[in-house]
Amino acid sequence: MSDSRAFKEMPLSLFDSDEVPVAACAPGRQPSYIRDHRKRLRDRFMSGGAAALPDYEMLELVLFRAIPRRDVKPLAHALLDRFGSFNAVISAPFDQLCAVAGVGEAVICELKIVEAAAHRLARSRVAQRPIVSSWDALLDYCHTAMAHRDVEQFRVFYLDRRNTLIADEEQARGTVDHVPVYPREVVKRALHLNASALILVHNHPSGDPTPSQADIDMTIQVETAAGALGITLHDHIIIGKSCETSFRAQGLI
Repeated sequence: MSDSRAFKEMPLSLFDSDEVPVAACAPGRQPSYIRDHRKRLRDRFMSGGAAALPDYEMLELVLFRAIPRRDVKPLAHALLDRFGSFNAVISAPFDQLCAVAGVGEAVICELKIVEAAAHRLARSRVAQRPIVSSWDALLDYCHTAMAHRDVEQFRVFYLDRRNTLIADEEQARGTVDHVPVYPREVVKRALHLNASALILVHNHPSGDPTPSQADIDMTIQVETAAGALGITLHDHIIIGKSCETSFRAQGLI
């Protein structure tokens, strides 16, 4: 049997769904130029950290595990061309990632593992600590979790008497420019958790964190309902793409 015929008869299941077979190398082995490039890139990362690598090379490192036997640099560039930054790529919705040629289940899984790890790490920096003394960490967490979402999300941080985080909960998810919020439900949940204070957070997918009149009106309603029950509204934060707006800092509450 000729080598070409044997290759044609190999079952497709031998290859990952995200990969193109590389006929020039033995089964299970990478071409030397790919193997050498990956080693150099890993060495640079280990010696210099993320600061030593541009976004496309950071993406390559993530894609290595998903696509073991193919040059992933073109895909890394394609993802950055489509979404704009490393953060935007790993935060992109599943359906938008699937629309990029070369992206399959294995690639999406690796990207979402990185996203989940980033969220968990950022959240750990605010858990069980007084929020007031961890304000920068709180903002970092909010940006990590919400800045690149394509629809509005409304979250509430419930705090105890020492301003330590009790719960971080998503209350509602809406459209690109609106999210329904029910002040009574926010306060009802605070009572259930025996919370003493609240911080409201939502994102603007447009990237502009300027509050709308609806945002201001809703915040006043929550503050009034919470205040009647002795619950303090510390702030309402709107998360944009690269900055945020604090209602407290703006004198809106």
